Amino acid sequence: MPPTATIDTLTDALQAAGYFADRRLATAAFLALKLQRPLLLEGEPGVGKTELAKSLAQVLGRELIRLQCYDGLEQREALYEWNYAAQLLHLRAAEGSAPSEEIEREVYQPRYLIRRPLLQALQAPPPGAVLLIDEVDRADEPFEAFLLEYLGEYQVSIPELGTVRAAATPVTILTSNRTRELNDAVKRRCLYHWLDYPERERELAIVRARVPEAPQALADQVAAFVHKLRSAHASLFQRAPGIAESVEWARALVALDTLALDPEVVQGTAGVLFKQREDVAALTTELITEVLAAEEGA
Repeated sequence: MPPTATIDTLTDALQAAGYFADRRLATAAFLALKLQRPLLLEGEPGVGKTELAKSLAQVLGRELIRLQCYDGLEQREALYEWNYAAQLLHLRAAEGSAPSEEIEREVYQPRYLIRRPLLQALQAPPPGAVLLIDEVDRADEPFEAFLLEYLGEYQVSIPELGTVRAAATPVTILTSNRTRELNDAVKRRCLYHWLDYPERERELAIVRARVPEAPQALADQVAAFVHKLRSAHASLFQRAPGIAESVEWARALVALDTLALDPEVVQGTAGVLFKQREDVAALTTELITEVLAAEEGA
């Protein structure tokens, strides 16, 4: 049975690839595949939005193409640009050998086109690619407007060549950390899912899958400790640790031959869990002791 046959088979296939999706997320991904619609994932940094796209590419056996968004991203960096140096060489070589109009047509041929992620995804051979438009909220509103044709029709317009339509419909995942609200026109063209931090048991499964060398008791402590920080003490931190930090922390603890958490080792490795000076400072010995004691009594 193919991995996309049902929600359950997709869930199992993602889990085999190391991604533990809950039922709601697996349903959203399944519908995006079946309906051939882009999927917009919003949530805090580190909850696994980007990893879903990577795991889907692995499960589907498709190439992953990533468009990393940032402030000031231009259309030419996302779609295409012309190889001006090669065009200039062609013009110089053909000078005087043909009418200028014919030479001009020749330089606007696909061989002079530098394909960027959107165009690469549209022209990927069957079965197609997985296109990750990562952190789309970092781009500006004009760039969102530019994306509408692709998101709605899986096509783009190139003035010199015309409309380029998808050879095979790309699986498209957009992610947003919600640093700003996205345009409604973008949201209408996508299926939507809010991705939250995982429950303790799911995070434990992730840690054990990603760090199999970690002792079971230590992996359980890591998942419980991070879950407690997020659920009971989130207000103390500018940014709670994400799943990536939990996994990296487990790896760091294994590297230190840690068998069980204690205040000294937690404080010594706080820079793995947190990336802000203020957050590291907020993880005091008193707080660590309180969290560890609460877990022992649970």
